[in-house]
Amino acid sequence: MRRHSCFVFLFCGIFLPGILGFPQTNTSIDCDSLLPNYEAEPQTSAPPYIIAVSFDNFEPGNEVQVTLEALGDAGFKGFNLQAREIDGDVPVGTFKITDPNTKGLECHNMTNSAVSHANSDVKQKVTTTWIAPHDATEIQFIATVVQNLENFWVGIQSKTLTPTHSGSVNATGKSKRKVCFE
Repeated sequence: MRRHSCFVFLFCGIFLPGILGFPQTNTSIDCDSLLPNYEAEPQTSAPPYIIAVSFDNFEPGNEVQVTLEALGDAGFKGFNLQAREIDGDVPVGTFKITDPNTKGLECHNMTNSAVSHANSDVKQKVTTTWIAPHDATEIQFIATVVQNLENFWVGIQSKTLTPTHSGSVNATGKSKRKVCFE
């Protein structure tokens, strides 16, 4: 009888929430469309969130600090943050995970090409570090932020970051310096 009670308790704890349609507490967000995994429409109002970056320009291999922050008391439970080239639809660069509320995602077979929430706790701000790739053009950080199951915003953008490729760098990445003698 005791074994039967444990099985019933375990069955109810695992399957009953899904059967009764209780909402998921751990939302996943698609890497391409940036849409959450449930049937609701994104908000069309101005998002109560911003994406701040530590630099306006970058060079290959540079580390850029990126902060996703709620304005006021908005808070958020879930998010997906990526760097994309302007008018691009795939993530570029990689993220170094530095905040315990974040985790790296593999999009398009690239490890840590996006960063997401590690739990469904309400957050006011998360910070991560993006490592610039060797071949990117102008980029923006783009995010989906989930406040709750009914309220989420898709396509929140940072300012544009521009690469600062030196004109004196050749295809191998080695510097060609001009030396002038007088």
